[in-house]
Amino acid sequence: MVLQGQVTRDDCDRGTVVTLYDELLAGLGDSGLEQIAGMLGSDTLTARKVIEAVSGTIVGGLARNAEHPDGADALLGALDDHMDADPFNGDVASLTRDGHSILGHVLGGQGTEQAASGLARLAGVDSGTIMKLMPLIAPMIMSLLAGRAAGRDMDPVALADDLDRERSSVPGGLGELLDGLLGDILGGGVPRQAGPYEPYRTEHEVPPPSRTSGTSGTGHGVTPAAGGGERGAAPGTASPDW
Repeated sequence: MVLQGQVTRDDCDRGTVVTLYDELLAGLGDSGLEQIAGMLGSDTLTARKVIEAVSGTIVGGLARNAEHPDGADALLGALDDHMDADPFNGDVASLTRDGHSILGHVLGGQGTEQAASGLARLAGVDSGTIMKLMPLIAPMIMSLLAGRAAGRDMDPVALADDLDRERSSVPGGLGELLDGLLGDILGGGVPRQAGPYEPYRTEHEVPPPSRTSGTSGTGHGVTPAAGGGERGAAPGTASPDW
């Protein structure tokens, strides 16, 4: 499965501000959006709404991490690892491995599962499917944010401010729901960290590709596991060290 598309400002411009969600949709393109709709068993309009909720949750978690000076500094360093990545043309297995690592640092293992359950209720889809989608979207968000940070020569303070604006750009009703979800997961803290960008390992093996899933392409074609991140990583108390 390869998710690909060309990023154009004309395609992703909503009003005068281009958000990470806009750039994400443009990066996916029509083919990537259709593949995600197939994964969800929905139409593309529903897929857009689910992607907006998933990306908003990830961005919100990043913004909370960046509220702490050490967290913003560590996140800025982690973005360097995503500067040369092209997640829109990557295979699902590689994206999923990177995505679980990112989600583990942003939400914690249990927090990722909790977020998937909340988003599934919000979107009316299966939580296992959301658990497949979240680690695909996370590397895309990181790559887009890395390009923005480099292009604008952001320091940790500027990065934190930018993420806060991104969090505020989520439409009112959805933004309030996602803030409540993140509040339930993170409270006033940030996830316990495994170390400097140490990958979180899933408990389940990645199953072979489904011939009937409708998600195929020139990548490895592997469907990510429905299980969450490392269960021992609970959100809460430690410093946000990537």
